[in-house]
Amino acid sequence: MVSRMFRIETGVDKERLGLLRSRLAETNTAASPELRALRGTREDQEVPLALWALDEHGGLAAGLAAHTWARWLHVNHLWVDDGHRGAGLGSRLLAEAERLAREDRGCLNSRVETWDFQAPGFYRNHGYELVSVIPDYPEGVKEFTLTKRLGPSV
Repeated sequence: MVSRMFRIETGVDKERLGLLRSRLAETNTAASPELRALRGTREDQEVPLALWALDEHGGLAAGLAAHTWARWLHVNHLWVDDGHRGAGLGSRLLAEAERLAREDRGCLNSRVETWDFQAPGFYRNHGYELVSVIPDYPEGVKEFTLTKRLGPSV
């Protein structure tokens, strides 16, 4: 066995981070026929999607921030102001994001992560199915990952 010396460093380095990401993408692409087929296509582009609900004064009442990639809608953030909860804004924003992802971007599925004190029931009520639970993320909190089929079955 050959012994090698390595120096381990800490710290944020944008150049190295870019190199790390590109090399990981190359390795993953080489290892996965599915990723090879995806690379360079329209579906390989991560495209932001944001929707806003504004009150009568133009203030933010609710918002949804997401992105689409690989024919998936990734819901990153969904928030409704306390004073506007119960008015259906979250449901309207989620439904519109799903519609845009499906009709305009060809998405077949959607995914979301939410904590136990946030909205797992909300997403289940909108057709999302639980696929994983991570306990103590952070300590004392559970994180849920849920998915939903948006398009026709294959």
